[in-house]
Amino acid sequence: MEQKPIKVLIIDDSAMVRKIFAEELSKDPQIEVVGTAPDPFVERDKIVQLKPDVITLDIEMPRMDGLTFLSKLMKHHPMPVVVVSSLARDGGEVALKALELGALEVLAKPGASYSVKDMSEQLIAKIKAVARVNPLKRVTGGPTAPSKAVTYANFKTTQQIIAIGASTGGTEAIKEILTRLPANMPPILIVQHMPQHFTKAFANRLNQHCALEVKEAEPDELLTTGKALIAPGNKHMVLKRSGTNYYVEIKDGPLVFHQRPSVEVLFSSVAKYAGQNAVGVILTGMGKDGASGLLEMKQAGAFTIAQDEASSVVYGMPKEAVALGAVMVTLPLLQIPQFLIKQIPG
Repeated sequence: MEQKPIKVLIIDDSAMVRKIFAEELSKDPQIEVVGTAPDPFVERDKIVQLKPDVITLDIEMPRMDGLTFLSKLMKHHPMPVVVVSSLARDGGEVALKALELGALEVLAKPGASYSVKDMSEQLIAKIKAVARVNPLKRVTGGPTAPSKAVTYANFKTTQQIIAIGASTGGTEAIKEILTRLPANMPPILIVQHMPQHFTKAFANRLNQHCALEVKEAEPDELLTTGKALIAPGNKHMVLKRSGTNYYVEIKDGPLVFHQRPSVEVLFSSVAKYAGQNAVGVILTGMGKDGASGLLEMKQAGAFTIAQDEASSVVYGMPKEAVALGAVMVTLPLLQIPQFLIKQIPG
């Protein structure tokens, strides 16, 4: 039976943006743009009338800002929302607030370093990712114990690297993991699909609540115990090694699985330079980004973990990794921190 197209309603105060979004989204046969609105007041009636599956929402609009509208929407008529915001440097905090209020994804509007083509590919992918998701689903720990016995041995190392990749639902999942880790953890490298500037706000927010030092990665930054680095939005992050020192390279490059930063790029570099001294973790998110890279890590001797379906907002990336045979153990989200802690040499 053929699946019905995903009905999308676009809210943005810019007529030009509404026109571009509608044109680009309509190119995909699986998406139907059922309407547009210049602000939430117009939108309220259209939601009831058009019954969209997904809303794309600008944050800064006249009469009622996007955050106020989002809060009311999730209280009275919850549905999947993709926030599409400008690349303003102060937009990161607002975007994080939108995710906390219930938005499932955040995307940057096209800009000098972010083309309409790039935006369109990612917006279409994100709409498809969230269309069938319950917007009220939150991070959960799942069962209190793994369904199968887990061995916490055989991959301890004195030079360990932990690599984590996530997409849809990942901001909350990463927060749940990092806030439960002590300050003496091995270096942690993280790719979360987020736009430029937003990743810095995300890292700063995490740093306020974690025992670890959490920051947006800088070019050629050395990895040290107790430090977690977030890949900058719109840049790939790769692990490098010089003698006994690990460091990260931040670089441009094509989108990989429609993403920059890409989990695949990070995981492949960790497989190459850290090998058996690494642990790979793939979390909630749509698509295949990171699945093959996690397999490379496993084949290089790393230990690999996937978040389970019950605790994932979108069981896409972990599912693909499991299907490839890249995953050694699948765990509920809130068991992952304790599992990682058990690997600290000592």
